[in-house]
Amino acid sequence: MGTISAMARPFRDRRHAGQELAERLATYAGRPDVVVLGLPRGGVPVAFEVARALGAPLDVFLVRKLGVPDHRELAMGALASGGIRVLNERVVRELGIPEAAIDAVAAEEQRELDRRERAYRGDRPSPDVAGRAVILIDDGLATGSTMRAAVVALRRLGPARTIVAVPAAAPATCDQLRAVVDEVVCAITPEPFHAVGLWYENFSPTTDEEIRDLIEQAGGRSSGRPPRVDSIRSDVSAEQRPAR
Repeated sequence: MGTISAMARPFRDRRHAGQELAERLATYAGRPDVVVLGLPRGGVPVAFEVARALGAPLDVFLVRKLGVPDHRELAMGALASGGIRVLNERVVRELGIPEAAIDAVAAEEQRELDRRERAYRGDRPSPDVAGRAVILIDDGLATGSTMRAAVVALRRLGPARTIVAVPAAAPATCDQLRAVVDEVVCAITPEPFHAVGLWYENFSPTTDEEIRDLIEQAGGRSSGRPPRVDSIRSDVSAEQRPAR
């Protein structure tokens, strides 16, 4: 079970949130098997502070929602770093979405994922997470749809242990994630939660340039192997909006 703080005051910004979160992950400090992955965009400044405190390598783990054609706010699956495609079989089946339509949406989102991979990582390969303890970080969780897709995708890359860590989250979302990962660390779980941005004094958007700079500052040169392509189907929850 993750550590849950009774603190329910807003964080100053994402960097402050990462510092607070790092304190709750202290048991992972100095371990050579640990790698920290931030979900762009907002999760990366948080992950930077965690990686620095733990002495762990930092990288990004990209997830792009696959929206239903003509109803793009409804997710039928997701793409993720490492060539992973996750499909929500229930949504695909109930809406009768043809394979060609799925492929067309996936191709569009893959182009954007590839663009961001190049912008953030350059020509470095995806991080090698096989057999490692992976701490997957975002700046907060409302519905948790993006994080759940990331977890499903990450499993295909063979980590020894998966830890989801966020500064702020809806209590029910933290509870749901505990059923699918090894550990969940939510620094604060205020009730009612409403939205991630309410728990930050400064919740300004994170830019691609900031992400690239943070990875370079962290010495984001974690060893990796060429990504492999897997296609899996899963009953990942489809949400009505692109919430985290």
